[in-house]
Amino acid sequence: MAQQVVMPKQGNSVESCIIVEWNVQLGDKVAIGDVLCSAETDKSTIDVESTAEGVVLARLFEEGADVPVMVPIAVIGEAGEKVETAAQEEAKQQAETVNHVASSEVEKPLVTAAQAIGASPRARQLASSLGISLENVQPTGPKGRIIERDVEAAKGQPLSPVAREQALEQGLKAPLSGSGIGGRVLASDLVAKPVEAAAVAVPSLEDVTEIAVKGVRKVTARRMMESIHSTCQLSLHAFADARALKRLRAGFKASKPELGLQAITINDLVLFAVSRTLTQFPAFNAHFLGDKILRFSHVHLGVATDTAKGLLVPVLRNSELLSLKQLSEGTKALVGKCKAGTAQPDELSGSTFTVSNVGSFGIEAFTPVLNVPEVAILGVGTITLKPIEDEDGDVVFIEHIGLSLTMDHQAVDGADAARFLKALMDNIASIDLLLAL
Repeated sequence: MAQQVVMPKQGNSVESCIIVEWNVQLGDKVAIGDVLCSAETDKSTIDVESTAEGVVLARLFEEGADVPVMVPIAVIGEAGEKVETAAQEEAKQQAETVNHVASSEVEKPLVTAAQAIGASPRARQLASSLGISLENVQPTGPKGRIIERDVEAAKGQPLSPVAREQALEQGLKAPLSGSGIGGRVLASDLVAKPVEAAAVAVPSLEDVTEIAVKGVRKVTARRMMESIHSTCQLSLHAFADARALKRLRAGFKASKPELGLQAITINDLVLFAVSRTLTQFPAFNAHFLGDKILRFSHVHLGVATDTAKGLLVPVLRNSELLSLKQLSEGTKALVGKCKAGTAQPDELSGSTFTVSNVGSFGIEAFTPVLNVPEVAILGVGTITLKPIEDEDGDVVFIEHIGLSLTMDHQAVDGADAARFLKALMDNIASIDLLLAL
């Protein structure tokens, strides 16, 4: 009997997967565990294995299709066995239903003045006394009707008698403020109601490529909008003395290969300093959930990673317990998985604080966007020379690294953020001492 193979569920946050490539054709024999296709989640690429043994009787979706999890994608059965077309249609309808529910919230269309269905008697009376043409009033009443409050919202400065008469007779629009004494609207201030220009087809002078927003880009777009609309973000910028960072990095690079320290980077050192500073400021190692704040006993660092598919944030768990070498090796392993597309959903969720480093591009400071529901995110910039006054009063140029802290003002205050950033600056400046603790 034919059996359906469904798109497997990949963690709690993955709602759908895009079929990248089919590895089997109709009529191919497969065994349990054989890879039927590769699929792309919002974070990685997975192999979809067959859960049945037999012959591929149907592929229910084409390559490039965005298929919700737990929806059938293929039918496996005995050679010659017929597959009812109803099964294929049912799978597609199920996918369409899931997608429809996700986008069912549609904003109510705005009713324009031209589409208004009448006006209440009180609205007409008020409009007449004010010299306001109902054609210029935005309706908000039931079934697109103009009500008294709509006229109140449309009124500005009072009109002169002549201006009121012309406005009513000719349907002219009165500005909110006129040229008369005290802003009174005169007849010369009235303007004709603009006529909506008919849409004119303009021939295209260049080829335009349409790119579907899906996969990682779709999830990133949604999460960035959620972040901006659901939080009160404030960013602080500072520069930390980077001489100890540069000195340690040079020492690690010149160390013996058998020590395994040559691959430690300045970013690793910054991550180490962040993990230790967060233990001193638990308010920033937290999630803001609106009606409550969750503070975590361990630091799970998110490391913003640029990949060919888009932005991914692997999570280095319990980072405050790791040595610098362990932290460096763990970070590189996770970043490598992200770039190869093999990171698992559990490795890409659960961060309590995120670090985004764009210093390699020469950026000194920027405003990182919160990785909600986290309370804060740190942006790391490049190292530049900054003029500093020394103990003798002379101006000297010292290498500094840019730090940009964005925090959710709903969860923490600006002064607390300043104290956290100052402590991080001090820890980075004395990173060699911090390593000894």
